[in-house]
Amino acid sequence: MSSKNKGGQYMEQQQTQQNQSGQIMHEPPKVVTVKDSLYLTDMLSWNLIAMKKAHFFANQCQDPEIKAALHHAGQMHQKHYQTILTHLNTSGSQQTGFSGSH
Repeated sequence: MSSKNKGGQYMEQQQTQQNQSGQIMHEPPKVVTVKDSLYLTDMLSWNLIAMKKAHFFANQCQDPEIKAALHHAGQMHQKHYQTILTHLNTSGSQQTGFSGSH
């Protein structure tokens, strides 16, 4: 079997799996699985670590251009971290009915 056939079979199998469900998910599911939760925790950790490392190395750097680029990267990871938290807090308050006024 050639590599072209293997690739074609893979694409065909992938399309079959997508067609079996018959639907495209337009909104997140109401339930977060353990696997989803672990992945979200990993995403938060990756962004937090990247943010801390970028700011640490920016403070060690003498070149102003590199220092600015590192601070910018740190800010990007901080924004991603906050975005994930915002989505989780929004989803959590909708699921539990928490209004934030207590």
